[in-house]
Amino acid sequence: MTTFRKKAEALAYFLAFIACIPIANWMIGNVGTVCVPHGPCLVPVMPWGGPEGHPLMAPSGVLMIGLALVLRDLVQRRLGRSVAIGAIVAGAALSGAVAPPQLIVASATAFLLSELADFAVYTPLQSRGLVLAVLASSVVGLVVDSVLFLWLAFGSLDFLAGQIVGKLWMVLVALPVVHWIRKREIAQHTVVE
Repeated sequence: MTTFRKKAEALAYFLAFIACIPIANWMIGNVGTVCVPHGPCLVPVMPWGGPEGHPLMAPSGVLMIGLALVLRDLVQRRLGRSVAIGAIVAGAALSGAVAPPQLIVASATAFLLSELADFAVYTPLQSRGLVLAVLASSVVGLVVDSVLFLWLAFGSLDFLAGQIVGKLWMVLVALPVVHWIRKREIAQHTVVE
């Protein structure tokens, strides 16, 4: 892979990571199968598990936050730890800036601490395999994000299952792409040698 292509790919990961934040905030108010008046738009994240046998629902923005956890790992892989930490701080600031006023503290804090938890798990695992590192760090990050956001925003963990499942779906959808990226890196490394 050429240096230009590597840099372009790294920039794309970085920009996609940052874009997840305003997109998540926009989705919460605009995308869903059900939009609660003066509340979030919800999407089904599992066909069962909700009250009275209904689908398990979650605010639609959780899908983008699940994707952000994966993208942060790819930013670190391509651009290094210091850029990843900078992206986390910038993402937390942006999260606070675009969140509805009543959710600024919850949004920014949950984003910052969950991405730092993701960083702490991904960093030592990345040498053992990209897919394993992304999966493990994303699961830790999505649990931290869900618990902190719900507790800080609402003082309750009532919707924890939907938050976790929604974010986990995006991580699982992204893993085949992460696997493909890793296979491509190995093939290119083999060709170079």
